[in-house]
Amino acid sequence: MGHTNATCWKGFVLLGFSSFGDLQLLLFALFLSLYLITLTSNVFIIIVIRLDTHLHTPMYLFLSFLSFSETCYTLGIIPRMLVGLALRVQAISYVGCATQMFFSASWACTNCFLLAVMGFDRYVAICAPLHYASRMSPTICAQLISISFVSGYFFGLGMTLVIFRLSFCSSHEIQHFFCDTPPVLSLACGDTGLSELGILILSLLVLLISFFFITISYTYILAAILRIPSAAGQKKAFSTCASHLTVVVIHYGCASFMYLRPKASYSLERDQLIAVTYTVVTPLLNPIVYSLRNRAVQAAMRNAFRGSLLGKG
Repeated sequence: MGHTNATCWKGFVLLGFSSFGDLQLLLFALFLSLYLITLTSNVFIIIVIRLDTHLHTPMYLFLSFLSFSETCYTLGIIPRMLVGLALRVQAISYVGCATQMFFSASWACTNCFLLAVMGFDRYVAICAPLHYASRMSPTICAQLISISFVSGYFFGLGMTLVIFRLSFCSSHEIQHFFCDTPPVLSLACGDTGLSELGILILSLLVLLISFFFITISYTYILAAILRIPSAAGQKKAFSTCASHLTVVVIHYGCASFMYLRPKASYSLERDQLIAVTYTVVTPLLNPIVYSLRNRAVQAAMRNAFRGSLLGKG
């Protein structure tokens, strides 16, 4: 199988937005602007959390690693997409495609596991506040982050191996702007039933395992919030989870739609719209959602701006 792959085609062609013609330059300007904002926002979140001692807590530690993971995820996809839009360079090597798929899948899976860890953090903070310091110690936090990253790479490698053990002799034109699993799988010749099943199982494991822990965490959180006698207390407790819940709904909604479907239901236009959402828009929403809804992050940002202005003065 691997020998057939290497001799049939030396690479692939990413069709991406080629059907948009001259509008590709407009898309380039739009996506470049969004990407620069995304990159700057996530890096700024990481720096602010690093510098402000008030944010040296497990919740913000996990947020900084989520921003780091989102940044790495976009680095593996968007720069290549921008080059294709600007220079109309659409070819990608076989190894380059496999590498892009591995890293994009790995970081996407890592994001899922980090969101589950952040849900667990909120559960401990609300349901067992007296034990928070011991249950979310620096050692435990480091272990949870390590497990998230290692698991992400494990599942990303599994998905890549499932796809690239197939033969691609019928076509080498990928109906997408990056080497994602559904469009690349649709190019494979021969019987792809087992590979489709393998991708579905791996995707289900990532999404269901992480979403299961998030659901369990929020079931206990909701029960704890409902036991708070005052409405003000309930609102305050829920507000600590609102940002995380918003990101979870967007992330899992897009991921479930893209990866928990049979190959026959793939659609170029619809899937690219969803892909743009979770590769360009969602990484931008994370820092926006957390900065707009979190007073501690807002205060840290103001201090950072004030410090930079004083430094210039």
